[in-house]
Amino acid sequence: MTTVDNARRRDPYAGFAGRAGRTFAESEPAWEPKTKARPGAPNIVVVLIDDMGYSDIGPFGSEIATPTLDRLAERGVRLTNYHTMPLCSPARAALLTGLNPHRVGYSFVANADPGFPGYAMEIADDIPTLPQLLHDAGYATFAVGKWHLVRDSASNAADNRRNWPLQKGFDRYYGVLEGLTSLFHPHQLVRDNSPLDIEELPSDYYYTDDITDEAIGMIKSLRAHDADKPFFLYVAHNAVHGPLQAKQADIERQRGRYDGGWDALRDTRFAKQITDGLFPDGTRLPRRNFEKGHEVGPWDELPPQKRELYARYMEVYAAMVDNIDQNLGRLTATLEELGELDNTVIVFTSDNGGTGEGGAEGTRAYFKRFVHHPGLPDEWNGDVDRELGLVGGPRSLIHYPRGWGMASNTPFRLYKGQTYAGGVRVPFVLSWPAGLPRAGGDSGVRDQYQYVTDLLPTLLELAGVKRPKTRNGKPTQEPDGEAFTDVLRSSAAVSRHTEQYSEMSGNRSYYRHPYKLVTQHQLGTPYDDGEWALYDIVRDPTEIDDLAAEHPGVVKELSEAWEAAAWRNGVFPLADASGALAFRHPDEEELRKPVRILAGTPELERYRSAKLVSFRDFSALIEVDDHGPDDAGVLLSHGDQGGGYSVYVEDGHLWFAYNEYGVLHEGDAGPLSPGPHTVALRAATRPRFRWDFAVAVDDEDVAWLEGVHLLIGMAPLQGISVGVDRKSPVSWPVYERHGAFRYSGTLRAVTYTPGAPAAYDPETVLRTLRDAAATYE
Repeated sequence: MTTVDNARRRDPYAGFAGRAGRTFAESEPAWEPKTKARPGAPNIVVVLIDDMGYSDIGPFGSEIATPTLDRLAERGVRLTNYHTMPLCSPARAALLTGLNPHRVGYSFVANADPGFPGYAMEIADDIPTLPQLLHDAGYATFAVGKWHLVRDSASNAADNRRNWPLQKGFDRYYGVLEGLTSLFHPHQLVRDNSPLDIEELPSDYYYTDDITDEAIGMIKSLRAHDADKPFFLYVAHNAVHGPLQAKQADIERQRGRYDGGWDALRDTRFAKQITDGLFPDGTRLPRRNFEKGHEVGPWDELPPQKRELYARYMEVYAAMVDNIDQNLGRLTATLEELGELDNTVIVFTSDNGGTGEGGAEGTRAYFKRFVHHPGLPDEWNGDVDRELGLVGGPRSLIHYPRGWGMASNTPFRLYKGQTYAGGVRVPFVLSWPAGLPRAGGDSGVRDQYQYVTDLLPTLLELAGVKRPKTRNGKPTQEPDGEAFTDVLRSSAAVSRHTEQYSEMSGNRSYYRHPYKLVTQHQLGTPYDDGEWALYDIVRDPTEIDDLAAEHPGVVKELSEAWEAAAWRNGVFPLADASGALAFRHPDEEELRKPVRILAGTPELERYRSAKLVSFRDFSALIEVDDHGPDDAGVLLSHGDQGGGYSVYVEDGHLWFAYNEYGVLHEGDAGPLSPGPHTVALRAATRPRFRWDFAVAVDDEDVAWLEGVHLLIGMAPLQGISVGVDRKSPVSWPVYERHGAFRYSGTLRAVTYTPGAPAAYDPETVLRTLRDAAATYE
């Protein structure tokens, strides 16, 4: 056997354990051993809900029927003092890495890129994820549902995908990369590494059912090929995040349940929590949320018409919770049929607490309410009129009033986004009958403090997998979490997690047993010790009695500990009134370049589409090569039932439709004669967040729509389509008549040309202010 003497050319026989001769007869074979999980290793299923409050499932006090979760809790444990981050992307980053989220680069949701380490929005290669570690140990790894760990600007088919699920350790993925979507018409479904080009979804489609079908299919496929290989399944529901949408049959089961209002619901849930031993006797229910901008009024003072509407909102929310439990039931039934339910670790929890983002009154126009801009005009109404029968269905994008968010977080104060308990204490159920059988007399309730970073080391410990100090020849980052396996086994065990900082948009907290130091920060006000409140959360878990004045030494000690932890974890800089989160990487200017989209191109991704039109003038030039006398269909569409616009031909006429956050405007642009044409759609911004539209055929203006509100924030949610209106339609009447309504003539392309930004464009405003400040420096 010859040897290769070249540092850049590896000897193909180096390290070969067999013997290679000139022929097979003179040789002895050898094979590389395959990595296999230890015999009997459990399957692991993590079910992560989006924006679910502490009291929203039966084992934590809810009246909503959750029989599957009830059974899991009866056979497992409930962590009643489990804490998470107050917002989704940071919580997910912490859960999947075991590191504090700022260290991973997720100070905020993955919809920002202000240019600082804590906002990198990418999991670095020296931070191994839970699926990577389990995959290395011989597990199959699957994920379905919400990802939200890739920046919105990197959610398109041209991205390098280095922070997509498959590159972070999953064998298979199906779901939505972004933070929210329509449950009836998801705006961009991704399978593995590719966005799917979907024209129409089935009439009975519902996203929560769909991702569960996919998860079950992944498990069945694995078992058909390998009877023994354990799997890790990450089921990250988009429910119950807004917009709230549920199947009609599920809503019907909730009818009338919430007519009594949020005050009565809160009392009922709290009483059940005390009875079930989730809190000790003597625990008090705080008064309604009263903090500035988060206030909740008494239900009994609402007029009857509002009570009827608000109760319907909560019926939809409860139907979503019900549906999640039904789908978890289908998943566990599959495991049971395979004989693997007992040897499957099932975790059920939420990324953060219930939300107050619906405002005091809720909304039937989610994306209009979701707009946050200091210059919004007084006439901007975050709601639209909608028939009660449409609420919760595919034609409405709703969210409940924050009074229901308060009830969702019973018995805690405040909401998602805050570091008070309402934002960070969530339900947690873990079941593994084969490995963690409940002893007689054990209620399964655990009141020890645990944090979201603790889940990864705990699951690794249960799986018998060690987190390596090096991976792929490079050191791995030090973890922050502490395994709580001993707590799962015994209610008398002591938590290893004794201190924890938290920060979200300037809201801060620091836990050191038994105290919690916390702020409710008002944006733009100074960060000083005067805003700290101090609670003994062992004696006062609902954070009612502020002890800061009584224990100034403790406040000083913990505030200094927070400061040190913040520097150590990359928390700074803190959010302020400068609006820095509106700025993005300079390379994103490329997304505002004109683009010519050929007919037959898959839908342009949401963020790229928005960059062409948001806060600015724009034009869309439609090139029709040949229009026949009987040709019809959509020439251009951008958006959906939450807001958008389309240009279409029907019955020989050209039409323009504008969906103003749920209010539909349709204008007849006159007959479109046979032959080739250029059709131009022009939008011009005007003061007070409005657009004027004009439609021209062969350079002649033929239709106008003036003074409609701009679509901003997350609207339009669905991207640009040429020659068809995919999935969720802009115009529901057109959809009812024709479905996706693909154009039957010959359409060549549509060219988008972004124009000048409006004076109130956030980036323009901030640049102007910075330039003015620089003049005086």
